[in-house]
Parts: sequence; C-alpha cells; structure tokens
Amino acid sequence: MNQRSETVAKLKGVARFSELSDRELKKVAEAGTYLKLPAQRTLMSETTPADKAYVILAGEVAIRHKGETIATVGAGNIVGEVGILQKRLRTAGVVALTDLEVVHFTNDDLSRLVAEIPALDDALTATAEAHAAQD
Repeated sequence: MNQRSETVAKLKGVARFSELSDRELKKVAEAGTYLKLPAQRTLMSETTPADKAYVILAGEVAIRHKGETIATVGAGNIVGEVGILQKRLRTAGVVALTDLEVVHFTNDDLSRLVAEIPALDDALTATAEAHAAQD
C-alpha cells in the first residue's frame, strides 16, 4: 500500500470524517501533506496567523493558552481549524507531546477543500464548535 492509500485508510478512522465518501477522503488526502513530527515540536503558536491545520493520525498534542496546557488531544482530532474557519489569529498554541503522524493542510488547501466538499465543511465547523465549547 502506498503512502496516499495509507493516509486515506487512516483518515477513515477520524470520527469527524465519517460522512465523507471514499472519493472525498481521497481528495482530502491528496490536498494534505503526510508528516511525521518529533515530540516537543511546536505545530502552531498562540496569536499567530491561522495559516495551517492538522489532522492527528497518531500521537498526542498539548493545547496551550498563555503557556498553560488547557487540553491534550490525540489521534482522530483536528487542530488549527478554528482560526482558519473564523479568519482570526490563533487562540492557542499546539505542541507535540509524543512523536506524531499528521496530515498538514495550508489555509489555501483547507479553504479549497471546504468549498468542494460540504461534508468536510460540516466536520470542521462541528470540530471548531466543540473546541469553542471547551474554552
């Protein structure tokens, strides 16, 4: 199985993506970049422009606000979508607690995908609302 096929298979395991068809998941995988990142890597910093988002396929990250860990999330979660969807600066930073496998999306990639795939827009909006409820 090639990396793209493996990424599609892992994206199928993301609960928020359960409404996406196989064809849509393939588009999502093709638009993103599969990455392995080391523990302690900062994925995004608080109060910076929202220029990327990640789907976590394996590992765990800390969500930090003003230097304090406010949540930890792992495989199957999406981080960075709030700033992109709401077109505002980051409200929190994200740091890898363990080695990670992620799919990285630029703002442009994600904006194009949500315009093409309504179910993805719904999934990201639901995720952003759930994150806002935790704040």
